Formats: sequence, C-alpha cells, structure tokens
Amino acid sequence: MAASGPSYLDFEQPIHEIEQKIEELETFADSTQLDLGDQIAQLRLLRDDLRRDIQSRLTPWQRVQIARHPGRPVAADYLEGAFTDFVELHGDRTFGDDGAIATGFAKLGERRVLVVAHRKGKTTKDRIACNFGSAHPEGYRKAILKMQLAEKYGLPVITLIDTPGAFPGVGAEERGQAFIIARNLLEMAKLTVPVICTVIGEGGSGGALGIGIGDRMLMLQNAYYSVISPEGCSSILWKTAEKASEAAAILKLTAKDLKRFRIVDEIVPEPVGGAHTDPATAVDTVREALIRTLDELEALETEQRLEMRYAKLRSIGVFLEDGVLEARRVEVGSTAD
Repeated sequence: MAASGPSYLDFEQPIHEIEQKIEELETFADSTQLDLGDQIAQLRLLRDDLRRDIQSRLTPWQRVQIARHPGRPVAADYLEGAFTDFVELHGDRTFGDDGAIATGFAKLGERRVLVVAHRKGKTTKDRIACNFGSAHPEGYRKAILKMQLAEKYGLPVITLIDTPGAFPGVGAEERGQAFIIARNLLEMAKLTVPVICTVIGEGGSGGALGIGIGDRMLMLQNAYYSVISPEGCSSILWKTAEKASEAAAILKLTAKDLKRFRIVDEIVPEPVGGAHTDPATAVDTVREALIRTLDELEALETEQRLEMRYAKLRSIGVFLEDGVLEARRVEVGSTAD
C-alpha cells in the first residue's frame, strides 16, 4: 500500500519514540526468548491513546501535512484495493496522454463504473512521470472524454481527487488549461449518470475542481480542499510562505469546515492518526462509503437526482445584497434564483 519505511511528521515524533521502544522490546524478546508481551501491549495502548489525543487537537495546517504524507494511500492504492478489474483508458485525442490523471473502467463491488483519478505516484520515478499529480490540459480533456463515454454506456463515474493543483506552466496555458477546466465543470454538471467525487488527499484549486463536479462530494477526514495552497496564500498576504499555518486556518480548508459550508456532503473517517497509519483500512472505508453512496444515488429517479445536483451547485457560495453578506441556499425543488 503505502511507501515502504515509516515517515513521521514533527507532531508525530512522540509516537515515533514509542514505536521505537516497541520495536526494541520485540527484538529483545525474540533474541532472549523472554515474555515481554505485557510491556509491549501497554506501550501499544499508550501509543494508541497518544494518537487519539493528537488527532483531537490537529490544526488545519497539521491536517494539510497529513494530506501530503508520503505514506498516505494514493490513487494506485484505491485502484488496487477498492476496485477490481481496472482497465485503463489513455489519451485525449488532441495532444497526448497525461500521466497525472488515470481513467478507466473498473468494478466497484458488483457494479461496473468509470474511475477518474489524480495520480501522484509512489516512487520518485513514478512521481516525476505523473508530474506529482499536477495535470496538464490533456489530462482534463482525457477525463471528460472518458466520462462522456461512461455516459454513453450508462455507467456511474467515480473521481478520486488528490492534486496540489493543475500544472501552471506556459505550455499548459497555451494548450488551454483554464478553458478545459471550465469546460469540465459544464460537462460534468450535465452528465445524467451518477457522479461521486472523493477528495482522498490534496484538493488544490482548479486542478481539483476539474474532476470535482458531481452528485455527492465525499472527503477524507484529514484531506483538504482549497482555492489556493496555504503556502500560496501566505505568499500573497504576507509576502512569505512562512505563515502557511496561519493561512491554512484562514482558508477554512478542512473537511469539517467544508461540510459546514455544504460543499462536502460526507466526511469519510480515517484510522486514528491518519490514513497513512493504516492504508488498507482507509481504502476499505472509502470503498464502503462509495458503494453505500452509489446505492443511494441509484435509488433516485434521474430527474430527481439531477435536480438535487443542480440545487447543490447553485447553493454554494455567498453574495452581497444591500451591503449585507447573505448565504445563498437553494432548497431542492426550489425555483428561486
């Protein structure tokens, strides 16, 4: 699942120290044939209690760090553990095949679906080949073409979002980066098949939004979803990236914040300490959430589901009226603008 060799964030160092002691006792017990089971069990309980305590006090910036953790499960882990019979589809019919976005048919439980996922890679070589999850225009063109193919075959669409943002290079802009992301928003809103979007790690700006329009938005507990990275926001507001932690708090980018804003429909719980502590369990939890959500969506009539989708999209955001900031909320079935 996750990359080999544990990696610890600054605030996880106390956990690291306990796990080192556990490993030392296990090694000593094996070499001496001594029964140290009670001591090891006590240390494991202490470690688990410490993880729960840290989890309860995480700041937005610490959640961003967890979302970027090198051991966190990525698209490849979900394609292997949550889906079966994945058959990848390549190319955008215009320029090339972007490794930062994977598309293909697969099975989710007993259902055939189309999966569209940001691909970050797990090794240095893979990450370079995938441009660290930052897609080019051809990636987004590939994504929408394959979604329209799913529409033709009547297959649900599942998207897995994990990107620091769309690639901002000159070549990408020349090939229509902003245009194709905007086009994807329009085309995804029009799809008549069920669409479930899940933020599994980073949800960076338009790069995330380019495959992020659907009937339901799921978000892992320690993922983030934001119009700009904390570092980018800090650089704009304070002319330095060193205030990223303050920017993360201001941006309201956590799953809890976004659920409150009704941008996210469901927060998918992670193992205590984060998905990187138990990738297999994290993948299974996402799989169960996707199957349950798809059951709910397929129980609805198409027109009813589309009406709910449009109402959800139209209710996002705020506007100024007579100088007063008002939340804009459109109830399902309402004809209000």
